[in-house]
Amino acid sequence: MSESRWPGPGPPFHTGTVTDEDSRYEAVRSRDGRFDGAFFFAVETTGIYCRPSCPAVTPKRHNVRFFPTAAAAQGSGFRACRRCRPDAVPGSAEWNVRADVVGRAVRLIADGVVDREGVAGLAARLGYSARQVQRQLTAELGAGPVALARAQRAHSARVLLQTTDLQVTEIAFASGFASVRQFNDTIREVYDATPTEVRAAAPRGRADRRATPGAGIPLRLAYRGPYQAAAVFDQLAQEAVPGVEEVSGTPGGRTYRRTLRLPYGTALVAVAERTGAPRTTGGTHPGGWLEARLHLTDPRDLGSAVQRLRRLFDLDADPYAVDERLGEDPRLAPLVAARPGLRSPGAADPLEPAVRALAGAEGAERLVLRYGKALDAPCGSLTHLFPEPAVLAEAEPHGPLGALAAALADGTVRLDPGADRDDARRALLALPGMDPATVATVRVRALGDPDVVPPGTAVPDEWRPWRSYAVQHLRVAGEPIR
Repeated sequence: MSESRWPGPGPPFHTGTVTDEDSRYEAVRSRDGRFDGAFFFAVETTGIYCRPSCPAVTPKRHNVRFFPTAAAAQGSGFRACRRCRPDAVPGSAEWNVRADVVGRAVRLIADGVVDREGVAGLAARLGYSARQVQRQLTAELGAGPVALARAQRAHSARVLLQTTDLQVTEIAFASGFASVRQFNDTIREVYDATPTEVRAAAPRGRADRRATPGAGIPLRLAYRGPYQAAAVFDQLAQEAVPGVEEVSGTPGGRTYRRTLRLPYGTALVAVAERTGAPRTTGGTHPGGWLEARLHLTDPRDLGSAVQRLRRLFDLDADPYAVDERLGEDPRLAPLVAARPGLRSPGAADPLEPAVRALAGAEGAERLVLRYGKALDAPCGSLTHLFPEPAVLAEAEPHGPLGALAAALADGTVRLDPGADRDDARRALLALPGMDPATVATVRVRALGDPDVVPPGTAVPDEWRPWRSYAVQHLRVAGEPIR
């Protein structure tokens, strides 16, 4: 990390520049929303922890403690603030882009691996022992995998309590808790309220958005900084695979809808292009949200579905870091000024961008209709799930597509959130028909690699570590990549 700088109004500094406690306190004192999710602060006299932008009266410096994660604050006995809801902030951009074992572990935990496979399963996916994973996460995040997963379960439970009419017992198990007693104890510890009180305390405007049997679960997918929704929806509309995805409506008011195959069931999701955001203050844009609605066949998939949408829409990015670096380049500066906060979309299913790259748009549609599982009840133009790797490998065993599907099915190639990006690149290049250009596309979309350029292009080293975003700026502006 670079040395600390005061994060006041003016040129936006990325969240990683606030590394000492005095600078963090200044961010809290100025209620700077740019640092929501980068760290949390707790007040010893109240026993409550908050996000940096909490609107409550700023506590005295000697009463404040800082934590890298909400789980660390909870583990130290602090409860979530009911006013700023710190558990609802965007995920830390640092852990989202890091390629080391801690970054990979955080992404896997967010995808629900600990709930489904335990710490042993997490460690096996990372290629480390459970003890090593515990030690590294605790050292950097102040909490181990169980505590991080527990914090996520508590957040999922709050969302279900405040947006659905599911029974409390159903919510307990849907959120990943092993028992109702464990669920009740955790909710009391994290929110200083019973589940019934949490439900009753739903923010104004959420009660009338409560899910009904046919309406799905309404969500706000938070992001930090400015967000260029139009560019993201343009790209999703251009690349949509019929039967699995669709974009409807007119620019500025479009809706992206798709099917999802999830660990416990399936889902239909809808995300609106219209963004909700607090007013810009002090020369900064603290962030906002995308409105989404999820129809889940199994509520246990809530956390996984949300994380896949966040990766698809690149909601955990740090636009301040990206824009600061790329805005210093003479060629990119006007593009960054024209589209601050431009995102680099990922993928909800890592197989999809790989198949599109190999088979093309028409080939992907053919594969969906032939091998994708048909929905029991089609919803408009959404009729199928994207085919599973094992199904594709058996149905079309020959050629590059069959080799890729087989490698994904047997684990030779891993493209899940915890995959090692360099290992994945080497494994992909070893497959027949996988050229460097296709692999580059897969790294950007499936693995969320922020620093990839098309092969054969020469770009300045000064664009590192955000070359994927630089290429996105050039692509959206219609400029050649050379």
